[in-house]
Amino acid sequence: MRSIFGRLHRWAGLVTAAFLFFSGVTGAVISWDHELDDLLNKQFHDVTSAGPAKPSVELAALIEQRDPHVRVNYILTTPEKNESLSFFLQPRIDPSTGKRFTDVNYNQVFIDPNTGAELGRRMWGAVWPVTSENFVSFLYKLHYTMHIPEFWGSDRWGARLLGIIAIIWTIDCFVGFYLTLPTRRLANAGRAPAVSRELGKGFWARWKPAWKIKTSGSGYRINFDIHRAFSLWTWALLFIIAFTAFSLNLYFEVFSPIMKKVSNYTPTPYEQREYRDLDHPIEPKMTWSDILARATADGKARGWEAPVGSLFYGAAHGVYAAAFFHPGDDHGAAGVAPAQLYYDSEDGRPIGDRVPWVGTPADIFVQLQFPLHSGRIVGLPGRILISAMGLVVAALSVTGVVIWWRKRRARVRSRAPVTERSNTRLAPAE
Repeated sequence: MRSIFGRLHRWAGLVTAAFLFFSGVTGAVISWDHELDDLLNKQFHDVTSAGPAKPSVELAALIEQRDPHVRVNYILTTPEKNESLSFFLQPRIDPSTGKRFTDVNYNQVFIDPNTGAELGRRMWGAVWPVTSENFVSFLYKLHYTMHIPEFWGSDRWGARLLGIIAIIWTIDCFVGFYLTLPTRRLANAGRAPAVSRELGKGFWARWKPAWKIKTSGSGYRINFDIHRAFSLWTWALLFIIAFTAFSLNLYFEVFSPIMKKVSNYTPTPYEQREYRDLDHPIEPKMTWSDILARATADGKARGWEAPVGSLFYGAAHGVYAAAFFHPGDDHGAAGVAPAQLYYDSEDGRPIGDRVPWVGTPADIFVQLQFPLHSGRIVGLPGRILISAMGLVVAALSVTGVVIWWRKRRARVRSRAPVTERSNTRLAPAE
């Protein structure tokens, strides 16, 4: 059994190593995405003009007037102090071709909220060229899509691939843990309580070295100890990150369908409606102003203190989403993300909500996925921890490949004729 698990661990590690290395390194960086982008792109974010700020829905209309080929799909309703407002957008459909306009080479615009002046635009997540303007978003998109391009009307193929990698990683967490357990058995185990106590002492005594790094050993031994000890000390966090990577990347394809079948889970409107591909979006009949007014009134009726902080339009499902938070609380704040209300784009009727820590146990479990994966559930300490864990994941990927390579070279040497063998020490077994 152990040899079978050893092979599973070896091949799972080799299949996932490169993906996890890049995901680990990028994850360590994008824990600070907002702060880094502010630092690198002050020309987009800093505002020196005086208020009062213009209504965001008016600024969204201004953007669309300046470029009729785009539709704004994300609005921040209130700017942070001395900061711009960023708007996300997507190409409209060209009536002459029935496809998206091809001359739109940007998907984010920065606006001075006091004057309406455009401070800059960029393609968030652009693959090339990588500049200071898109560096953070390049890493962010690399983290969960590997920049696999859109085809067959979907841009989720990269996320799906990494979701499969995450499933393998999640299973391998248990396989790797099993392989760290000691294999030897004490004689006469289980015959009497005294023997059982000795068995327990013997087990822990034999397992204890797996948690340590023997710095006086060979280079290979130190590499092996780092791989095993880091895995054990961080096992719970590795499992959480692996599982939530699966749930987030394969949310619509696998995670949500399973949750609906095995639990009392309340799906969002996005999960209840048919997906329309990027060239066949649903045209909304309700305006941003309509939805903002309705969401503001509904939030007050529920007694929510926070204002509407952002509005999003999902053209693939015909759903408006209003999120409630104070300026700046959409990034870095602790908890399970802000409350949201959903509205139909046809007539503006309410079609659902998402209230933090409210719902069935399954609802709350789903709410926890991104906050756990990003560490934001506990705010700044969680982000620091997840950033460190990104480096741990990258280190485990490298040390795992080194272990495989050294063992493979040892096996090749052991099969070679005696005259061709060197005096190199064979790699120890796991």
